[in-house]
Amino acid sequence: MKRLTKTILAVAVVSVLIGVVTHVQSQQRDNVGVFMRAKLEHSQNVLEGLTTEDYQMISKNAAKMELLSQEAAWQVLQTPEYRQQSLEFRRATTALKAAADEENIDGAALAYVDVTMKCVKCHQYVRNVKNASFEDGL
Repeated sequence: MKRLTKTILAVAVVSVLIGVVTHVQSQQRDNVGVFMRAKLEHSQNVLEGLTTEDYQMISKNAAKMELLSQEAAWQVLQTPEYRQQSLEFRRATTALKAAADEENIDGAALAYVDVTMKCVKCHQYVRNVKNASFEDGL
């Protein structure tokens, strides 16, 4: 009887732990989604600033994107490649802000394209890593 009680207790503890881990992972995904949505909004604001030649709007939102890239929620992977991708993104946002501060619309537009390419390449990298991890787990 004691053995059955211990077994039931162990199964209950494992079940609770699995539920907690699943909940935490779900919360992390939700937080990353909210975080990336904020980055997208800042990017859209930069585009609006470019089309209206609102250099302050471009500069402000480029700075916000750079700050976002330094937050803990940004670090979805802990790999050298991901760190390099993040560094390149920060450099691109810095160039975008600099061009806006210099009121250089062509430079800002080109820098915006570079920021966008950094986003696309990084998201592609993250998807590939996650897909590879999933396939390796099978």
